[in-house]
Amino acid sequence: MAKITRHHLEFENEIDYELIGICSHVGDYRLVWNLNESLDLKLEKSPELFVITGKKGQAVSEHPFYVMHHEQERWSLYLIKNKSEGKFLIPEKQQIDYFLFICNNYTLETDRWVEQLREIPNVVAAYGFDPEDFASAQQIVFE
Repeated sequence: MAKITRHHLEFENEIDYELIGICSHVGDYRLVWNLNESLDLKLEKSPELFVITGKKGQAVSEHPFYVMHHEQERWSLYLIKNKSEGKFLIPEKQQIDYFLFICNNYTLETDRWVEQLREIPNVVAAYGFDPEDFASAQQIVFE
């Protein structure tokens, strides 16, 4: 009988977004209003929740989020609350209230966005992060 060789394939999600952490003492709706007014954005609340799934496909946590798609430049913004129902989107940064994800970005300068965010009312602090530094970033997938 021939020996059966089994191969195990593992796929790693490629991180295709830039990440900005925002600290703010206001609710998400108020922060989004400030962002939209100050940065001329059109973030809108999604009727769905952003779901983080575990290795076996089960939901680990669900977070409310706001989204904006720029049709001409083809980038997208997602503002997601870090803590929801006692669970964190990115547990390594529990002190961050919101995360702004910039997906498919080829035109925006993240450092400039961080500076602009720091000047917005109700934004206490804003930080640019490298998503590769967080193990939990592998679980965050945008369609």
